[in-house]
Amino acid sequence: MSAPVHAGPTRRGFVTGSTALGLTAGSARPAVLATGRTLLITHPAFAGHETGLGNPERPARMRAVDQALSAQDFAALKREEAPMRDDAETAILRVHSPAHLDRIRAAAAGTHAEPTHLDPDTVVSAGTWEAAMRAVGAGLRAVDAVMDRDSGVANAFCQVRPPGHHAGRETAMGFCLFNAVAIAARHARVRHWAERVAVVDFDVHHGNGTQEVFRSDHNLFYGSTHRMPWFPGTGAASETGVGNVWNAPLREGDDGGPFRAAWTGRILPALDAFRPDLVLVSAGFDAHEGDPLGGLRLVEDDFAWVTSRIAEVAHRHCGGRIVSMLEGGYVLDALARSSAAHVRALAASAS
Repeated sequence: MSAPVHAGPTRRGFVTGSTALGLTAGSARPAVLATGRTLLITHPAFAGHETGLGNPERPARMRAVDQALSAQDFAALKREEAPMRDDAETAILRVHSPAHLDRIRAAAAGTHAEPTHLDPDTVVSAGTWEAAMRAVGAGLRAVDAVMDRDSGVANAFCQVRPPGHHAGRETAMGFCLFNAVAIAARHARVRHWAERVAVVDFDVHHGNGTQEVFRSDHNLFYGSTHRMPWFPGTGAASETGVGNVWNAPLREGDDGGPFRAAWTGRILPALDAFRPDLVLVSAGFDAHEGDPLGGLRLVEDDFAWVTSRIAEVAHRHCGGRIVSMLEGGYVLDALARSSAAHVRALAASAS
């Protein structure tokens, strides 16, 4: 998610620069993907969620990732549109309260020409309800696909917005309305044979909503690297749930060295010991060094590396089944290149 200019309760005060997309000068074009076992799920409606001038969680994010993943390098990806599912509200209620669902529905239904703020950062507009419901639908569809042994799909990337990992049972915050990754995890438990489901999160911000949902369930795992102290103020290593929560906070200015050490020294061993039946990823790319408000200094290779390491654990325990859902990332060229690196690593792991 996008960071504030201080570690306070909101994210206002951000800037929204963007630069041209594409490869850096002199860089070699990556090899064309040879696998068709990675599923990309997205939809034009995600660009219809308008957030207003100055908000970094904006429709241009989708267009940037669209451009990156439309390259010939990614021609082998399976592609589907994110659905509006009849079971989406039932799935939402496994994570959020009926009152929360009703609040978001009413707020979205009441918007017209101008975006309406639920808090200083979190916005609804005329296109929000469809976008939010298709984001949930994308997660449900991705889980269905990877859990179906006959689908030919090994893993999936859901290119969605609004993001979700800050949304708690009763709370919309930090650009997030419904916690799509937690909803997908509960769906896997209820509708498929996945008993033990993990969410791992490398967004620069701690997924406080996912932790809230998971923290009392031994069969749900949450592991996160994130900057701390920083929004939303949670994510200390001492927050362990019932032994199923593994936080590895990073400091402002940390680069790939501390990031990789946190994963190899803390989160990946815990994930391996958990022996998941399915791994979901909250894929936030705002820890990139190009995101001036994230405060960390990761590069595309770090996102590719962590994706590959997560996939190794998934291969050991659940046949490589991974569902990744886009969370943060607000500088357009960094978001595009990081998303491409992540999807490339997913596809390589599926070959």
